[in-house]
Amino acid sequence: MPSNQRVALVTGAGSGIGRACAVALAHEGYALVLAGRDGQRLAPAADEIRSSGPSATVIQCDVKEEDQVRELFGQIKSVYGRLDLLFNNAGISAPS
Repeated sequence: MPSNQRVALVTGAGSGIGRACAVALAHEGYALVLAGRDGQRLAPAADEIRSSGPSATVIQCDVKEEDQVRELFGQIKSVYGRLDLLFNNAGISAPS
């Protein structure tokens, strides 16, 4: 990865707003870390991003689990050495 390339983490990147934002950030030249609970949804998003050039790393992570979040940031540090942008999109619905 070029040292001047910005790195973005998008949680909930497997579908909807998270996926759309990840693709938009890739078009702006960011290297992407796609995080979410469902690796099968993240893989096609990563493939779409990689087809336009930027790198995309998939990390399965449930943001409700503190240890998984720690591991997520540890992997980002290990692979990229930095994080420039966090789009914290993952969430849960409130009970009705």
